[in-house]
Amino acid sequence: MSAQLQSQRRASLLPLIAVSLSIASCTADSRSMKTVSVVGAGASFPAPLYQRWLTDYNQQNPHVEINYQSLGSSVGVQQLIDGTVDFAASDVGITSEQAAKVKRGVIALPMTAGSVVLAYNLSNIPTGLRLSRQVYVDIFLGKITNWNDPRIATANPGVNLPNLPIKVVRRSDGSGTTSVLTQHLSAISPEWKSKVGAGRSIEWKVGIGARGNEGVSAQIQQIPGAIGYVEYAYAINNKLPMAALENKSGNYIMPTPESVAKTLEAVKLPANSLIAFIADPTGDQSYPIVTYSWFLTYGKYQDPAKAQALKNFINWAVTEGQKSSLELGYIPLSKQVVVQVQSATKKITQ
Repeated sequence: MSAQLQSQRRASLLPLIAVSLSIASCTADSRSMKTVSVVGAGASFPAPLYQRWLTDYNQQNPHVEINYQSLGSSVGVQQLIDGTVDFAASDVGITSEQAAKVKRGVIALPMTAGSVVLAYNLSNIPTGLRLSRQVYVDIFLGKITNWNDPRIATANPGVNLPNLPIKVVRRSDGSGTTSVLTQHLSAISPEWKSKVGAGRSIEWKVGIGARGNEGVSAQIQQIPGAIGYVEYAYAINNKLPMAALENKSGNYIMPTPESVAKTLEAVKLPANSLIAFIADPTGDQSYPIVTYSWFLTYGKYQDPAKAQALKNFINWAVTEGQKSSLELGYIPLSKQVVVQVQSATKKITQ
């Protein structure tokens, strides 16, 4: 072979050699990359959305494994205090008293928002049964016990209400969803406020207890005449009829993305905590029971890799992740709230 031909052959092999070396280098880098595992627990309210996020994020970032357990807001907050998780989730944020117990500090970040709905199991009565403010308070107080009660019939002319006992289903575990509902009930009913009050765990007057939004949804499906409170996504996913609730303006409003967004417009998140509620919105078209749901991270992490992994995930969740919200029954964060979350996320240190 002539020297010229040998030179040309070597030249033609150079790109192949370069590609092979590049692939080998990438394979070596991939093998050397350490998997970061992050564990969280808490609210069942946002769990369907969080599970979608974690699946999508892991596909894009296979060396980051984030596990989330839907155990209820109270459990999540307690595990954060105990230091047994890397992050928690809560539908009511965290109180100053609870935050004071976390030695590494706490940063509360609203990640999504949604509504608490009253779902029911009544054959031949589709979604949209109207419940006045006083009626749904009295149902949870145990003062209205049958579906054909005249006070329900008054708001639903032409609806053939069954002669069937009302079976209330409520949470048995400490729940942010319970806190959101009972804050609303306390705001609209002096009797509820004085006799029952608000909180993650309360002394119910009536009802069958179930764990998590998942458990309450399952009980409503199984019990004819049942009514209970769940996050909107659970009602949609389980095909449960939902009530139209009377708001402060006297209008009966269904929990739609539009009506929930109207309520959120009135919620101003303070810069120092990013935690705020509106127990009884005033807007004509506002759905009355709405909340943000918060990620709770430590202010400081001993493992820099975990801190960075969480910061990267949070920034992805409030941007790319929001695209999954409406599909799953949640409300995307406003641009202003996204900016607030991104700014607060920078405070997570190593």
